[in-house]
Amino acid sequence: MSISLDPEKTLKLVRYDYLNRTVVPGQILFAGSSLMEQFPVHEFQLGAGLSSLIYNRGIGGFTTAEMLEHMETCVYALRPARIFLNIGTNDMNPDDYRKEELMERYEKMVKEILAHLPGVQLTLLAYYPVNHEAACDDSWFFYRTNERIREANEAVKTLSQKYNLAFLDLNAPLMDEKGRLKAEFTIDGVHMYPNGYWEVWKQLAGLLQ
Repeated sequence: MSISLDPEKTLKLVRYDYLNRTVVPGQILFAGSSLMEQFPVHEFQLGAGLSSLIYNRGIGGFTTAEMLEHMETCVYALRPARIFLNIGTNDMNPDDYRKEELMERYEKMVKEILAHLPGVQLTLLAYYPVNHEAACDDSWFFYRTNERIREANEAVKTLSQKYNLAFLDLNAPLMDEKGRLKAEFTIDGVHMYPNGYWEVWKQLAGLLQ
């Protein structure tokens, strides 16, 4: 049974379907949820002198279950040569979250990508930390703790090793002395301003050439 999406997610998928008609195959794809959607890669890449284009198909609020149902729009239609994936943090929001269930869906996604796109270079990104103290209202991500995130990152790293994939943990410059997302980088305790993404980009840029 398919998952019912809210109107905003549905509209983004429609827009992406139209945009996918104009993509250049064999390029770089950033895919995932809002933490990927809000990554200003289009502006960052302008001055980077990259030989490849970067497409962003992140969708805010997406869970692994939702993305699994829309892989054609978010991944396959672009026929990318390289994929950077950050998906799963929204799975951590419910109080009944189970890491094992997240990783079961994540592994299914990895297997499907490798089967649909032979030869693709798939890189799994570590989940970013959060900062509940920097949030005006943390009720919507109350259960998404840094402990959950650290445990999930270890599981994603293990998954990457199982399939001989790259795993990138780019969190060091984002964290304060307590391991939280630095307050100056975050809008709401979870999502980042461009200055936070710039710290991520500086580490990624050399790998995108």
